[in-house]
Amino acid sequence: MTNANMANREVCDLIFVDYATGKPFLNLDFANVSTTELTGESVFAYGGKGHPKRMQFAGERGGTMTIETQMQTVKLWQLITGGKLDTSARFVAREEAVVAEDGKTVTLKAAPAAGTVFVYPAEDDCGTELACAAAGNSVTLDTALGSGSKVIVYYMKEVTKDVQRINIKSTSFPKNFKVYGDTVMKTEDDKILPYKLTAYKAAPQGNLSLSFSNNGDPGSITITCDLMADADDNILDLVLIEENEDADSQP
Repeated sequence: MTNANMANREVCDLIFVDYATGKPFLNLDFANVSTTELTGESVFAYGGKGHPKRMQFAGERGGTMTIETQMQTVKLWQLITGGKLDTSARFVAREEAVVAEDGKTVTLKAAPAAGTVFVYPAEDDCGTELACAAAGNSVTLDTALGSGSKVIVYYMKEVTKDVQRINIKSTSFPKNFKVYGDTVMKTEDDKILPYKLTAYKAAPQGNLSLSFSNNGDPGSITITCDLMADADDNILDLVLIEENEDADSQP
């Protein structure tokens, strides 16, 4: 099987392991494209008439690993950004409500954060603000409107249950990871061979583009990791297993 002609048409499943602790961080088995590129710099010694190249020197070995995926997880966002995972969130809510019979009381679906309530007539959204006071999830208007009048209420909503928030600061940076890849190669004689790769020290670049659209293909994100050398100068392993692992379990 040595030097058999082979080709690939399958993505790599990737396991990201925290470089510092050795603990698995993310099983990324939902990518559409995974590309590994090795890079290096060449410089030359020149000499003689015509300034020809005489000797080549190679260095600055490195590379990149690029992953494209339409499937996303909060853990993936954390891997890219280095942000902190939190279990509470705060955001602006907009609610259309009806004024009670007294002409002043508006009941909201949730209790706003203190000092964050803004009320507008339904026909003047974000226009002239109606003065009010809030207590719990009840808002009392200073000036009565007709019973059944509609208003628009904006307020800050706090969620502390069943929520995951990635907090990204100017001081947040991604961790380094050891990455294990798993795919298959197909040979000209129709054999399917396991193919493994190991990136010994991968640093995700902190670039993240999240697109949201109501037409076309589902949005995708691209993760690019810089490949570096570990303490033993290892950068990348490429492994082809010439015997299909599944064959070992067959009678």
